[in-house]
Amino acid sequence: MTTTTTAPAPTDQIASATGLTKTYGTGEAQVHALAGVSIGFGRGSFTAVMGPSGSGKSTLMHCLAGLDRPTSGEVVLGGQVITQLSDRELTAVRRDRVGFVFQAFNLLPTLTAEQNILLPLELAGRRVDRDLLTGLVDSLRLGDRLTHLPSQLSGGQQQRVAIARALITQPAVVFADEPTGALDSTSSHQLLNYLRHTSQVMQQTIVMVTHDPNAAGYADRTVLLSDGRLVDDLVAPTPDMVLAAMKKLGA
Repeated sequence: MTTTTTAPAPTDQIASATGLTKTYGTGEAQVHALAGVSIGFGRGSFTAVMGPSGSGKSTLMHCLAGLDRPTSGEVVLGGQVITQLSDRELTAVRRDRVGFVFQAFNLLPTLTAEQNILLPLELAGRRVDRDLLTGLVDSLRLGDRLTHLPSQLSGGQQQRVAIARALITQPAVVFADEPTGALDSTSSHQLLNYLRHTSQVMQQTIVMVTHDPNAAGYADRTVLLSDGRLVDDLVAPTPDMVLAAMKKLGA
């Protein structure tokens, strides 16, 4: 029997999961990566998702973002149930409603910074909002780097380009997977401050998977998973609060 774990539903939800399960393998090799997780994310919220290795945090993010299909349960993104969509329809949802920021930046090496930022719009055949582009470039301090190739940028600059690329489509949710993992402490601080600014000022919903309690301290909420279940939900977390909660899980 699957145990359902539920986090309180925020008002004005942008993304949610209900009764989410994900099972890999069969028989004795079967693994329950998610075991009935229900959670919601409000507009303008910045949520950190944490847990020990193998807890299901990356699987949860992948299911929420339409990168993986749950075994059962429902995912709603931007008011649309995406769980039963075809692969083609899911591709359109990811392109139009989701922004991604990864640890490895994933910039195309032969494109300039500006071309990388605008690539999602080009692929979708959408017009460039020059005011939005200018605002992103200015706030991320990329104005003098737009003609540079990724190889000519520092790690922090590359990650700022990746954030601008994620935001240029004005997505319903930005999913960030260990976004500070390849950055030094100064670049990490700048990046996390910007993500917090984006959620507070631009009302951008952000879901960030991280292993770092200090990174989680920038979020306005931290949820903890263990063995595929939601086990804690911290509001206004501090690094010490997160660290104490993780220690209870043996992490």
